[in-house]
Amino acid sequence: MSTETVRCDIDERGIAHLTIDRPKALNALNSDVLDGLDAGIRDLAARDEVRGVFVRGAGDKAFVAGADIGQMRELDPAGAEAFARRGLAILEQLERLPAPVVAVVDGYCLGGGCELALACDWIVATDQAVFGQPEVGLGIIPGFGGTQRLPRRIGPAAALDLITTGRQVDAHEAQRLGLAQHVVTADSLEQTLSGIAKAWLRNAPGAIRAAKEAIYTGADLPQDRALRLEASLFAGGFAGDEQAEGMAAFLEKRKPGYAG
Repeated sequence: MSTETVRCDIDERGIAHLTIDRPKALNALNSDVLDGLDAGIRDLAARDEVRGVFVRGAGDKAFVAGADIGQMRELDPAGAEAFARRGLAILEQLERLPAPVVAVVDGYCLGGGCELALACDWIVATDQAVFGQPEVGLGIIPGFGGTQRLPRRIGPAAALDLITTGRQVDAHEAQRLGLAQHVVTADSLEQTLSGIAKAWLRNAPGAIRAAKEAIYTGADLPQDRALRLEASLFAGGFAGDEQAEGMAAFLEKRKPGYAG
């Protein structure tokens, strides 16, 4: 499902591209973009054939340069809370997609854009990417999850550094902090994404989803309960066809043929 501001394209392999399409506004998040993200994410969640998702910004200047300040400046406290809660709900939907989700960051990734990227499972950035949470310079704090997801990703001290100074960091510093997992040249970006997609496609889709569930659900549990969850999800793999096919292919020295 696509809208005027967000494109959602799924190829025949089940690889999806969710693209914010406001390049003249540096893909800034406004109510129309949030509506489009909501529709696109719901569509992806309803499709069992989706094997992985790339979240992108149109153009070569920005992933998402932030929320639309012109729209936000008119909000009163009640309107601001409603805006924040809507953004939070949409990013939670993105975070809960069962398939892996990668933010593809080329150019500015600031404010709400950084928060969108943090709601993805990991970040692939070009060496032209710039990250930051500059909200304190506008008299506010991050409202789409930045104060919660950023410290969980890079630690409280590093998150406080970025959020309270509002400073911007380049892709290489973002990688050193643990914010971006891969930094590549703009010329090699598509090749990198192709390699990630091929890895998703050659591995068992049910196992990938179970691994994501174990990691995210287990992170909020005491370790003993998280380990029991892992054992349960591990055992569940033996109830379906993927384990039988994967182990047979290994023993027969051939590539597995997973359904879906």
